[in-house]
Amino acid sequence: MILADKIILLRKQFGWSQEDLAEKLNVSRQSVSKWESGNSIPDLEKIIKMSGIFGVSTDYLLKDELDVVSPSESDETYEEEKLRMVTLEEANAYLRAVETTCKKTGIGVMLCILSPVLLILLSGYGDITNKVSVEFASGIGIAILLIMIAIGVILFILNGIKLSKYEYFEQECFTLEYGVQGIVEKKKEEFTPLYGRGIALGVALCILAVTPLMVAGALDASDMILIFFVALLLVLISFAVYLFIWLGSIHSSYVKVLQIGDYTQENKILEKKINWLPGIYWCIVAAIYLGWSFWSNRWDFTWIIWPVAGAFYAALHQLVKMMVKRKI
Repeated sequence: MILADKIILLRKQFGWSQEDLAEKLNVSRQSVSKWESGNSIPDLEKIIKMSGIFGVSTDYLLKDELDVVSPSESDETYEEEKLRMVTLEEANAYLRAVETTCKKTGIGVMLCILSPVLLILLSGYGDITNKVSVEFASGIGIAILLIMIAIGVILFILNGIKLSKYEYFEQECFTLEYGVQGIVEKKKEEFTPLYGRGIALGVALCILAVTPLMVAGALDASDMILIFFVALLLVLISFAVYLFIWLGSIHSSYVKVLQIGDYTQENKILEKKINWLPGIYWCIVAAIYLGWSFWSNRWDFTWIIWPVAGAFYAALHQLVKMMVKRKI
């Protein structure tokens, strides 16, 4: 139980309203409301005064934080006084920034995945029916493709700028102000069911995306139907990736604030030593994708580079990290 829940529990046990408690503490009702909602934390003076009013110890009110050993306390590489102190306001500002940008980032990735859809449909239609010249269809399709990719890149840049001031959550070691860890853990716990359902739906969409194409191929469907199902595959995959980015970014923001999982202090030290890897790797992948696609004009097939590159990057990242870790 976090401090906010304890204040609510004790206040109700005494039969007091928020106004009653605010009057006894000589604060506004809004202040009590913010404490109980977890949007702010009372200072130590108010906590000491509450302990007297409720007849409990300050140790009881703060016990959830006192019993938790944070990553920064368990890592002997850093002395606590040298670590950055993150307040509740900073943590909430970062979490809100991620929530407002992750959907736009997801849309940007969707646009990149969907960018060849019109090219595939127009080129296929022109090639099969001869009602539209292949050159004209390809020209329109490529123009739309480049516009959609450009919009996606703009969204990436704008969101990157908005989140740049919070890079220390991912890259630096820090310690949390008292009360922050419990509040963030509660938010993460409340978000987990939505995260699980969304990821499951995304995985299901990825599986279903290839099903129509496989069935059409087995039934020896016409070329136009196969082309349509290729476009449908990209649409479904784009929605799945959107879910992964949207929900994954929010879940990752909680993990970063709590410094758990891949964002423990030990991992942050290793990541600093290999922070050159993703930039170089994904630039090479993008160049290969565009070069291969323009050379072969097989936009309906070259998209396979992205999932393959993603799977390979995970393995490469762990391999490089292990090699660097051995040298430390």
